[in-house]
Amino acid sequence: IKFGKGEWVIGSVQYEKKNDLSLYIIIPAVIVPMLIIIIISVYCYRRKSQQAEREYEKVKHQLENLEESVRDRCKKEFTDLMIEMEDHTNELSEGRIPFLDYKTYTDRVFFLPSKDGANDVMITGKLDIPEARRATVSQALNQFSNLLNSKTFLINFIRTLERSHDFNARAKVYFASLLTVALHGKLEYYTDIMRTLLLELMEEYVHSKNPKLMLRRSETVVERMLCNWMSICLYQFLKDTAGEPLYKLFRAIKHQIEKGPVDARVKKAKYTLNDTGLLGDDVEYSVLTLQVLVQGEGPDVTPVKVLSCDTISQVKEKIIEQVYRNLPYSQRPKVDSVTLEWRPGSTGQILSDLDLTSQKEGRWKRINTLAHYNVRDNATLVLSRLLHTQQNYDQNQENHEERNALLDDDKVFHLVRPTDELDEIKSKRGSIKDKSMTKAITEIYLTRLLSVKGTLQQFVDDFFRSVLCSVSVVPPAVKYFFDFLDEQALKHNNVDEETIHIWKTNSLPLRFWVNILKNPHFTFDVHVSEVVDASLSVIAQTFMDACTKSEHKLSRDSPSNKLLYAKEISTYKKMVDDYYKGIRQMVSVSDQDMNTHLAEVSRVRDTAVIIFGL
Repeated sequence: IKFGKGEWVIGSVQYEKKNDLSLYIIIPAVIVPMLIIIIISVYCYRRKSQQAEREYEKVKHQLENLEESVRDRCKKEFTDLMIEMEDHTNELSEGRIPFLDYKTYTDRVFFLPSKDGANDVMITGKLDIPEARRATVSQALNQFSNLLNSKTFLINFIRTLERSHDFNARAKVYFASLLTVALHGKLEYYTDIMRTLLLELMEEYVHSKNPKLMLRRSETVVERMLCNWMSICLYQFLKDTAGEPLYKLFRAIKHQIEKGPVDARVKKAKYTLNDTGLLGDDVEYSVLTLQVLVQGEGPDVTPVKVLSCDTISQVKEKIIEQVYRNLPYSQRPKVDSVTLEWRPGSTGQILSDLDLTSQKEGRWKRINTLAHYNVRDNATLVLSRLLHTQQNYDQNQENHEERNALLDDDKVFHLVRPTDELDEIKSKRGSIKDKSMTKAITEIYLTRLLSVKGTLQQFVDDFFRSVLCSVSVVPPAVKYFFDFLDEQALKHNNVDEETIHIWKTNSLPLRFWVNILKNPHFTFDVHVSEVVDASLSVIAQTFMDACTKSEHKLSRDSPSNKLLYAKEISTYKKMVDDYYKGIRQMVSVSDQDMNTHLAEVSRVRDTAVIIFGL
């Protein structure tokens, strides 16, 4: 150590070295675990990806198989349907379409949608008037009839009624139908009244309301008068042209629905066009051919195809349909008026929906089916009518009382047992996975809608073509009224082509054809069940969508009913546009020609309409 001029020697100094880890140890210790983690992650990722890819390929393969099976099923069922419909086609060629007579047709179109329908006095013809007052009432009705023939009185009468707050929509519909019946013998005068009221309605909508809403609903007397006028003028067209395709469509829907199980309680079917009416459960069943002998009508045996899961009432309906197929529905025996007896051996057994042998599942009782009675293929059954003797009446009453007692004591189901409180508690305990699987399985059944739609497509197209074809004969009333709308539209600046299209749609397709399509029993002597009605409603909605100008943007959240005919809707829209254009290009129907036509319609059909004292 040197300090100033001094220098000292202390000796050697030794430092203790720090024990640091070498880089050769640190780097492997860090990198190796990282590499292991990365390798494991890559392996897990690849394995998951491969598993997902396998699942995707599996689902894709299932979807392809499903699509192929739906396509094959459509072809097969369409072929089967065409073969099985040959008998009906032969019946049609022999003129066996059960058209209602004109009187019954007008009764149902005018009065069934309002009040109490079939019990209406205008349909029954039973006007309850005391004998002492009949002469006075008859004289008063004749005087009132004279007043109705005065245009000034009738127009003011209708205006006065519509200003009344008590004159609701139902009363307006009913009044318009009564007026139509009263003036049926003078359709030229009726048409003049309708034109006058329509001009007033048009002025009101064009200047103070949205013109596109005119004729959309039956909110006024004249709107219902227009509907009745179309029903009268298009009756012959319905019989000559559109009736046969409509009847074939109805028969095809009914036949297709009855090929599969139909739940008699919840009114859902395996084969339907309506997703809300789809039977979302797999029901085991087999097709049986029964040999039916009708008691008292000879030894001939009629083969009838039924399902093993059919209730006894459903079996009776199918037997009656087949045995009495040449008779209209109103002339056939009803289900409650016949009994069905199975004769497996020397003794017979009466079959019924509910009896003491009915199976119970908890608090629920299952309706008896052919499978419950163990009825086999080619079994012989005897259909017999109930005799109205006192003994049979008492026995029938006892059976009804027994059946009602069984219905009151237990909850009843057919194919699908509704969820009760115990089931709900169990379902709450179920896993989320089970619930999602249940939902997925339910949605798979929607492919049945495609199958039924593909099978019925030709019948739907044939009906649409018969209604929307301007190349063939167009009823004079349609041409006359459409020209009237075009003429009035030219007088108003705020009425464009879209508004005219809406007016025509509201006056004919939506006001007449949709009503006829949804209610075949207005035209034919047939029975329309709830499951058939549900499918007809889908076709009617498609027809309505085809008549609108607005484009409907579809997504995965759109109703299944709209998605079902999404591919065809553009074709149907073009048919409607071409129909309207074709009618516009036709030769006009003059007022004189139209009055001549209306006079002829009144003359031919006036005797078929009931007019009470008018």
